[in-house]
Amino acid sequence: MKKIPVQHIPRRPPEIRGGAILGVWHEYLRNPPAFLEKAARDCGDIARFRLVQHHAYLLNHPDWIKEVLVTSQANFTKSRALERARVLLGDGLLTSEGDFHRRQRRLAQPAFHRDRLAGYARSMVDCAVRWREQWRSGTEFDVSQSMMRLSMAIVARALFSADIDSEADEISSALSQVFELFEALLMPFSQWLEKLPLPSVRRFERARDRLDQTVYRMIAERRANGRDTGDLLSMLLLSQDEEGDSDKSGGGLTDKQVRDEALTILLAGHETTANALTWVWYLLSQNPEAEAKLHAELDRVLAGRLPTLDDLPQLRYTEGVFAESLRLYPPAWAIGRRAKQDFSIGEYVIPARSIVLMSPWVVQRDARWFPDPLKFAPERWQTGEVESRPKFSYFPFGGGARTCLGERFAWMEGVLVIAALAVAWRLRMVPGQQVDTKARITLRPKYPMRMIGEPRAGASDLSSN
Repeated sequence: MKKIPVQHIPRRPPEIRGGAILGVWHEYLRNPPAFLEKAARDCGDIARFRLVQHHAYLLNHPDWIKEVLVTSQANFTKSRALERARVLLGDGLLTSEGDFHRRQRRLAQPAFHRDRLAGYARSMVDCAVRWREQWRSGTEFDVSQSMMRLSMAIVARALFSADIDSEADEISSALSQVFELFEALLMPFSQWLEKLPLPSVRRFERARDRLDQTVYRMIAERRANGRDTGDLLSMLLLSQDEEGDSDKSGGGLTDKQVRDEALTILLAGHETTANALTWVWYLLSQNPEAEAKLHAELDRVLAGRLPTLDDLPQLRYTEGVFAESLRLYPPAWAIGRRAKQDFSIGEYVIPARSIVLMSPWVVQRDARWFPDPLKFAPERWQTGEVESRPKFSYFPFGGGARTCLGERFAWMEGVLVIAALAVAWRLRMVPGQQVDTKARITLRPKYPMRMIGEPRAGASDLSSN
């Protein structure tokens, strides 16, 4: 961090003024991405505003985002949203800090190494094939709900070696309730409201308990049989922290710690990927030229068989489709940090305890880094343009020490699921639908995404050979 000369009085960043009590809270909550876009448009690379009692600063330049997430990351702690997430996720990777976070990350990292990915890839394709076999030509369905259930099946099988189809509806319902009700716990003064016997609080607790029952059951079963199935749950249960100090459990994880990590990955892996894939099918349905290019690549590379991990280097356009979806509709639409001390950004100083916001939604739609930014153009990821962009002009998985641990898993899942489904089906929007975003914890469609499936010619001949 740069030292500020005593004689220099830093400039105050451009401000968006709000009400005397709540600041811009109402305007922000009505449509957070639209509010942040307008803030960037009106104020430039830095904007300040007040959310109730919290002073917030929005950073819109990749160099400044790198400063917060990487260069000076030690000066920042997690956002209030992640602090409040402990009521659901405990001390998992998303919510923990400092040495404990580094230890948890070290213990979980091996589950995402390349030698584990081949097994995950097979599970992803198997689940996708089972899903597409349930679709019927001309039948209308909500693709967002379909992707939620598919991603749930994938994360359960790939990370926990569990087939929970029989519980999928109940678990998906519990997950949806958790996300909806957890948003209420992020409202001002909610730390006091959650102590009251309110119906919303009780519903949240019941949904959380349902998820706990599932995860603790899997932990107990695995502890009892002692088998190492090679999945994340086995690795967490068997892991020993040889680099750090041993604790009372001999360097391993307690059931509670395993629960926190398992539930974190279950929620993060399920929700974010499902939303990203939902936007993929929407974007393809609105861009027939890009859809035709995708199908041409799948026909050329796969030649009538199912995709495998080895096909990923050849599925460049398919990867571009997923990358563009993450660019235009990033599930993690904003990233927040809180400053521990005063720090300088350019000619500005941001005071200690301030909230610092960085929005992939805003930066990834900036024409400086992405010409014609609202155009869905998967080919933009196949040119030298990729290398010329600043690193943090595109950061759907965050950055620095808190980069999403499952990023490689998510990329693989996105490309393989798109390939396995799109090689056999086209999806068309039901006419007359309203399409909009709902930005809370993740970026979801605001309304059901009703689509109709059209089988592609020769799809019935696809095989795994």
